[in-house]
Parts: sequence; structure tokens; C-alpha cells
Amino acid sequence: MRKIRLSLMAIMLFLAFNPIALQAESSVKSVPAHTGKAVMSEKANALLTRLDEINALDKSNLSSLEKKEMRKEVRAVKEELKAEGGGVYLSVGALILVIILLIVLL
Repeated sequence: MRKIRLSLMAIMLFLAFNPIALQAESSVKSVPAHTGKAVMSEKANALLTRLDEINALDKSNLSSLEKKEMRKEVRAVKEELKAEGGGVYLSVGALILVIILLIVLL
């Protein structure tokens, strides 16, 4: 009886977190790129404005060395933003695995 109940719960979880349905939902929603936190520090805002300036810049007139320096700067800014943002991110697969383990252990 326990195995049947466990298998039915696992099937329900897999149907609830259907990857096709999740993908369709994510494609419908349009989220701006810079909506991580409602209140961001001044440093983060300055870094984001710098990234916007770099993206708006006309890169066709730059030499290859200048483009390379810009790419390095963009990578450095993104690393700083990632370090400042922090947080823990779980994928859908990891979340399903944690839920299944909790069900089995409890």
C-alpha cells in the first residue's frame, strides 16, 4: 500500500511540474532584466547603468583591442553584481528531488 501511495504521489509531482508547461509559462511572461531586488544599493545601480551604457554603445567603430577590453569590463561588472546579489538558486529538478526525499523520509 505504501509503495502505491508513494508512486502515485511521485506521478502527481511530475505532472504538476511538467517541463513543457513550465517552459510555456516562462515564455509568456516578459520580465525586465534588472528586477532582482526592489531596493538595490547605489553601487549596484551604478554597475547596471554602466552595463546599459556599454550595450547602447556603437561597437562597429571600435578596434578589436577595444572590443576585447569592453568584454573584460562587462564580465567584471557582471561578476561584481553576482557577488553583491548573493542568494541561493534551485533548479526545478533539484526542487523535485528535495520534495521526493522529504516525502520518502517523512
